[in-house]
Amino acid sequence: MKSPWRILVVSPLLLLPLHSSTSRAHDNQPGTIRSDHYTCVGCVLVVSVIEQLAQVHNSTVQASMERLCSYLPEEWVLKTACYMMVHVFGADIIKLFDKDVNADVVCHTLEFCKQEPGQPLCHLYPLPKESWKFTLEKARHIVKQSPIMKYTRSGAGICSLPFLAKICQKIKLAIKNSVPIKDVDSDKYSIFPTLRGYHWRGRDCNDSDKTVYPGRRPDNWDAHRDSNCNGIWGVDPKDGIPYEKKFCEGSQPRGIILLGDSAGAHFHIPPEWLTVSQMSVNSFLNLPTAVTNELDWPQLSGTTGFLDSASKIKENSIYLRLRKRNRCNHRDYQNISKNGASSRNVKSLIESLSRNQLLDHPAIVIYAMIGNDVCNGRKTDPVSAMTTPEQLYANVLKMLEALNSHLPTGSHVILYGLAHGAFLWDTLHSRYHPLGQLNKDVTYTQLYSFLGCLQVSPCPGWMSANETLRALTSERAQQLSETLRKIAASKKFTNFNLFYLDFAFQEVVEEWQKMGGQPWELIEAVDGFHPNEVALLLFADQLWEKDWPFNDTGLTGYPVGEKILSKLM
Repeated sequence: MKSPWRILVVSPLLLLPLHSSTSRAHDNQPGTIRSDHYTCVGCVLVVSVIEQLAQVHNSTVQASMERLCSYLPEEWVLKTACYMMVHVFGADIIKLFDKDVNADVVCHTLEFCKQEPGQPLCHLYPLPKESWKFTLEKARHIVKQSPIMKYTRSGAGICSLPFLAKICQKIKLAIKNSVPIKDVDSDKYSIFPTLRGYHWRGRDCNDSDKTVYPGRRPDNWDAHRDSNCNGIWGVDPKDGIPYEKKFCEGSQPRGIILLGDSAGAHFHIPPEWLTVSQMSVNSFLNLPTAVTNELDWPQLSGTTGFLDSASKIKENSIYLRLRKRNRCNHRDYQNISKNGASSRNVKSLIESLSRNQLLDHPAIVIYAMIGNDVCNGRKTDPVSAMTTPEQLYANVLKMLEALNSHLPTGSHVILYGLAHGAFLWDTLHSRYHPLGQLNKDVTYTQLYSFLGCLQVSPCPGWMSANETLRALTSERAQQLSETLRKIAASKKFTNFNLFYLDFAFQEVVEEWQKMGGQPWELIEAVDGFHPNEVALLLFADQLWEKDWPFNDTGLTGYPVGEKILSKLM
């Protein structure tokens, strides 16, 4: 879905501008959104965590800043960067907290947040009892002679700091190209997990040979090498038959490819990064991985996830189910998703897709741009910035034509409908955000308002108190879904069959409730927007068991998982 905040974190340490500066390039949403607005959100979150740490541990602000830094790992110089931030900004933060101001005031005083002329004042917490102008003038007087003010006024980003330049550049390149940074043979597969490595697409088993990669048809039945990286190669000495031929011939291997947005990439910010009552060294062990994966977790996603679920539910990803049915599918997955992707820019994503029509196995491709065609950062009149049915029709046809030139014959493409986002407000608006659970002072209504004011909301159409706007957004989403349904019903392509699937969130909610869960538990706690890991796996289960009308093959009414999927394989 929408390039989801881009704010958050390199970590809770004021490194947030890194993501604000690297994610915007691929987000072709209408309107102009300034990166310093994301920096403002990041500052307020981090300063709030510092204040709460002092409260929970009954310590000084200085001690809480150092405590936060001590939790961070050394990898990617995160701990060092944190201590550097404390050295630069810590003294003034302490002075301001001594005057009993909140995080909004601190961040406006230090100019991480700025009220533009003629624009409303954006704040997460209730305004001070004294007038805002008077409060801010007093706070600025406190830090008037501070050397850090020269830094904040200079407009220099965190990525300008020498010790962060390297990681910033690598993340920028990964986001821009959607191919692995570490790829010696340039076959779009890697032996490195993050920076678009094998967390995103199958792990390369020979990074020195570009003819060896997951998903290709075996070279001479892999008698002498594992050319498709599925772990099956060599010759059975008993009968002289290659193992690949013995086990995989006629099994119709199929890879799984996702063309998606941040939901498909599984954007996730662990709540323990902001919940100080639970915060410890263990809270941030996965921070380096998250940073170098753009705050996405494709390795745990509902479509291409290959690691055991952290959610403790029994459902598995589509890839793991395909692999279980046919071991020859091992490592044949590609998550070609981007934070901020939509029908407007999906065609460019296909350039990073790896599939050779002559050398590779067919694939099952899922197109799941479930939000960004109706979600955009425009605060005033977001409806006018939404994709129209006519625009979607043209965008998707171009994408399908591009796929037809990439995919081997016998492939399949599934078009997912858009999400029903009105669920967000109805379910979350009165609940406390993780940042507000300690003092019962931040609800999702406040968070949505703050993000909307700064024009960095992932979806102002749905994350809004305006009931009419929410209804209009849902109406457009339904229109776009119907457009996708019509395309699937009317268009034919030479190299793949085309199908449509509703984004039936209510069915997932009902299934989760049968398991004893609550609806709000299916949404990412920190951003209050994305489906979380449980929801994504339940969607995968829904797709796997779905009844499909495969009229063009004469097959109707078979569940995908048990019968039809074997036909796709």
